Amino acid sequence: MAFESLTDKLQNVFKKLRSKGRLTEEDVKASLKEVKMALLEADVNFKVVKQFVNAVSERAVGQDVMNGLNPGQMVIKIVNEEMVSLMGSETTEIAMQPGKAITVIMMCGLQGAGKTTTTAKIAGKLKTKGKKCLLVACDVYRPAAIKQLEINGEKQGVDVFSMGENHSPVDIAKAAIEHAAKNGHNVVILDTAGRLHIDEAMMDELVSIKEHVSVHQTLLVVDAMTGQDAVNVAKEFDDKIGIDGVVLSKMDGDSRGGAALSVKAVTGKPILYVGMGEKLSDLEQFYPDRMASRILGMGDILTFIEKAQENLDIDADKEREMAQRLKKGKIDFEDYLESMKQMRKMGGIGSLLSALPGMGSKLGDIQSMVDDKQLARTEAIVLSMTKEERRNPKLMNPSRKHRIAKGAGVDISVVNRFIKQFEQSQKMMKQMPGMLGGLGGKRGKFKFPF
Repeated sequence: MAFESLTDKLQNVFKKLRSKGRLTEEDVKASLKEVKMALLEADVNFKVVKQFVNAVSERAVGQDVMNGLNPGQMVIKIVNEEMVSLMGSETTEIAMQPGKAITVIMMCGLQGAGKTTTTAKIAGKLKTKGKKCLLVACDVYRPAAIKQLEINGEKQGVDVFSMGENHSPVDIAKAAIEHAAKNGHNVVILDTAGRLHIDEAMMDELVSIKEHVSVHQTLLVVDAMTGQDAVNVAKEFDDKIGIDGVVLSKMDGDSRGGAALSVKAVTGKPILYVGMGEKLSDLEQFYPDRMASRILGMGDILTFIEKAQENLDIDADKEREMAQRLKKGKIDFEDYLESMKQMRKMGGIGSLLSALPGMGSKLGDIQSMVDDKQLARTEAIVLSMTKEERRNPKLMNPSRKHRIAKGAGVDISVVNRFIKQFEQSQKMMKQMPGMLGGLGGKRGKFKFPF
């Protein structure tokens, strides 16, 4: 995951700071030197690092901090505040035209950054806010680009406008806006062509579209895994065509995270969204304060809760009934299947763990212990049971277990072990009613796999 290495290094620095009752100026400077090295290794722009460290140092080396009751915590608080400031302080939304006017958004970026997929992701986000979007296939050069947009648009339940590969992007954009006006669309999103690298032909085409069509928002999609190159690309696009915001794709990959910390400071343009996976639902609003919390190992519970509310639709009566059964330890294998389904909707165990404070250095170890193939195997075991067996675990006997093992394609010992663990979970649930008593309301929207 992005920032994992940076988070671990910063956590180590903060651990040293917390362990000291009093801080000297030398302690602060030594710690900030380590912070500086960690940021540079995370591929943060060196000018941004210098500015950031100077700002923290200026605030941290003061009488109020040095003589405070908990100077270590004060320094960490300052680092957090400066990091939020670095990434833009406030969350920025896509600016929409007032009333019934059509908002035209032009998406741009290099090939391989995930521009077409991100275009469909944004349409899906806007659809949930009541907007009627029209995706426009203006990439007439890349093979299958139009087809890709049509498939993604269909998955999102969003209309797609295409004129094939024999028309100019400018003509396609103009015709699309006329089509939108006639069919009640209030947002038009232009998926323009990318290139393997920035060239004049691409820039001229984007400039031409903006000259012939009223583009209200120009969004640039950059690959977070390219680090500083992403920042350089953003600066060049802004200089040549002017951009209003940036979307960082592939933030779930093995990126060092430098782009997220550098883009706003270098270009002055805000990050609007971050792509956190390949699925069309894997797009998150960018919150500078929450991103800073993630980087500093403080977790991001708010985003997790919002994700739960957005993805999980559980009937309130069913939820209360489930809470009561959990208290009494009366869970069954149907409940297990439901919890697995919900966990998958939420992005899996890794998504849950990454939201928890202090998980930075432990996340990799814990995830390595959770074998996705093992989870799939246990799900196959449950699906090999009859409905009666799933609803009444007490029905299990040797002959049933053998049949289930054969159906799931696993050894009988695997089935026995899983059922034993399930029974232990039931007993454990009975013993911890206090911990499970608050499952009602919003916090009860998510149930853990047993």
